[in-house]
Amino acid sequence: MAEPMKVDTVPETALKKRKSVEALQAARAARIQQLKSQSKVKKQLYFKRAEKYVKEYRSEERTRIYLRRQAKEAGNFYREPEAKVAFVIRIRGIIGVDPKTRKILQLLRLRQIHNGVFVRLNKATQKMLRLVEPFIAYGYPNLKTVRELIYKRGFVRVDKQRKPITNNNMIEEKMGKHDVICVEDIIHEIYTCGPHFKQVNKFLAPFKLSSPKGGFNRKLIHFQEGGDAGNHEEKINRLVKKMI
Repeated sequence: MAEPMKVDTVPETALKKRKSVEALQAARAARIQQLKSQSKVKKQLYFKRAEKYVKEYRSEERTRIYLRRQAKEAGNFYREPEAKVAFVIRIRGIIGVDPKTRKILQLLRLRQIHNGVFVRLNKATQKMLRLVEPFIAYGYPNLKTVRELIYKRGFVRVDKQRKPITNNNMIEEKMGKHDVICVEDIIHEIYTCGPHFKQVNKFLAPFKLSSPKGGFNRKLIHFQEGGDAGNHEEKINRLVKKMI
């Protein structure tokens, strides 16, 4: 009489484990697909915002060129709009700093030499800048300078830590409530001194710049006298370029 064939049986625990692994793999694949679709939508949104800002900057520049030409044809002078934002760099250390000056530098977040910050210009901040002029160099940054500073030297404060800007998600997570979701939003708020300038500027950590290529001329003398301290106006862009 023939012996019955032996059938290999799979333990029930192994079957359960296999099913759970398959379920996890399916859930992971669905999550990855969802993240990819969300990332694609966000990239399109970032691109549209950047495109809108570029159109705004170009329109503003064309308007200024037109007004300059109109003034020239009429034999008048075109008065440039007053700057709303200044970029301030600390150029001297702690030697010879009196308590009042030290306090102002702390309020401006300029605790170390070669630190740089953006400052909204108003009556109070202009007075503070004049009081600490021997220890700082400042001026009015253009769009190129603001963009290069944020892209090349930009750090943000996350959980009381200084972290580099590696992606837009970290910006959206902290600043999304202010409708700031990407790097271009930060650049736009800083350059135009937008309604959320204070929050964005506080989110940005002070910039740590290098010594300028070729060194400073004379740090103890005012810029108008051939030195480096004080208001450089539009020429601050040249100094920042040497220090990035």
